[in-house]
Amino acid sequence: MEIKKNDYFDINIIDIGINGEGIGKINNFTIFVDGALIDEIVHIKIVKMKKNYGYGKIINIISPSPFRQNPPCAYFGKCGGCNLMHLDYKKQLEVKTSFIKANLKKIANLNFDVPNAIGMEIPFNYRNKASFPINFTTDINIGFYKPRSHDIINIDNCIIQNDINKIIIEKTKKFIKKSGISIYNENTKKGIIKHLITRISKHTNEIIICLVVNDTKFKYNDILIDIFKDIPNLDSIVINFNTKNTNVILGEATQTIYGKGYIVDYIKDLKFNISPLAFYQVNPSQTEVLYETTLNFCDLKGDEIVFDAYCGIGTISLFLAKNCKKVYGIEIVEAAIKNANENAKINNIKNATFFVGKSEEIIPTLINDNGIIPDVLVVDPPRKGCDFTLLDIIGKTNIKKIVYVSCDNSTMARDINYLSTYGFKLQKVQPVDMFCMTTHIECVALITR
Repeated sequence: MEIKKNDYFDINIIDIGINGEGIGKINNFTIFVDGALIDEIVHIKIVKMKKNYGYGKIINIISPSPFRQNPPCAYFGKCGGCNLMHLDYKKQLEVKTSFIKANLKKIANLNFDVPNAIGMEIPFNYRNKASFPINFTTDINIGFYKPRSHDIINIDNCIIQNDINKIIIEKTKKFIKKSGISIYNENTKKGIIKHLITRISKHTNEIIICLVVNDTKFKYNDILIDIFKDIPNLDSIVINFNTKNTNVILGEATQTIYGKGYIVDYIKDLKFNISPLAFYQVNPSQTEVLYETTLNFCDLKGDEIVFDAYCGIGTISLFLAKNCKKVYGIEIVEAAIKNANENAKINNIKNATFFVGKSEEIIPTLINDNGIIPDVLVVDPPRKGCDFTLLDIIGKTNIKKIVYVSCDNSTMARDINYLSTYGFKLQKVQPVDMFCMTTHIECVALITR
């Protein structure tokens, strides 16, 4: 039977995809259906056809999943952020865990028993950072992009963000109207204001607001400060200059026009200064769980040497430093290493040393030229996973234990498979839900020679 666009079918949903879409089959032909859940029967309209798969739109749900819930957010389905909000939270954790199991089997050829993801008691209002694009259609739009587009949905309150963002968005619109500042247009590449970014400390409640502008200067300081200054707990206002027409939100240059230019937050008893450009985990409560899991997998006794590749501003390095003899952190971003050294100083940690450079270049130097052999190598790479040159370096040295912190379990599975050719084996893995209501999942893996 030929399947064509605009055809209607009843379809049984047998799986969930990595973007939260339901997956079903019509005559063994795969159909993706946004908003459908496992074990549902839905009546759909075919909206797009590809060579090997198609897309369907729900017309009505014939047999709903027992785990379906009414999304608590009015923007669900319109905003491209939370794609699992219609699924019971405990079931979300099971689904995310199944992603890891599937990738370990498919990519690393491992039938591995993955424990269920560690979730949150209250999986809302957890994010400490928000990035709101700004554009203009018939009015000022500040919010989030629609799925698979750059059309902005106006958001007055996001329930996974801090509630204070509602006030900040309102005041940003007031500033735009009062100042007359132009709004950036992606098509014409003209206009000034591009993004609103907020960061809020969980432990001190300090707020830093950053406006990203398509310019090399900013002449609206007084108006902006006057409108924003009465926001509760506002610590800093920063202007970021980004004149590039790319999907990269932040430029390299910033100007602090109010406050100290950073906020202070804590992970356990460690203090961190966080600037707008610094990487810092967006879920502070679950960050403690993630780092405790990392520490547990390292199994430090106090006399070990630890290498921390892709160390960023040194959060994991400093978290481990109190439990080992020495930590060497490596990060290619110079500004992040500057932050790492500052964070070591303010926490009076003296057994952590940081290097600017590629891990695949610094680590061989430490081992071969300086004779430093790590007892544990911690890696926390970006979504693309570890550089294969680094994996080859690991394989050819005497490193015996790796603790892999992953934000993309498919590339983690790929790297585990690659390391297996050097005699490494996955021992255990623990998912931690850092991104509640979405399909993203963080996890920690212990890999030994």
